[in-house]
Amino acid sequence: MKKISITISGHRTSITLENEFLDILRRIAARRGKSIAEIIKEIDAEKLPNANLSSAIRVFILKSIDC
Repeated sequence: MKKISITISGHRTSITLENEFLDILRRIAARRGKSIAEIIKEIDAEKLPNANLSSAIRVFILKSIDC
């Protein structure tokens, strides 16, 4: 597990993700030409208001995988 800190809408937050999810998130960001923080901000903007951000990131990653 790894904890990363980012700023979203002017406030600092930290997210804990398994290394495997973080590796995939890095690859998605690189493929899209964006930073991890930019991808996380997009996920945060699209999740339900009270949804857990770490969980929303995991779901985003799962939906991004080509099966």
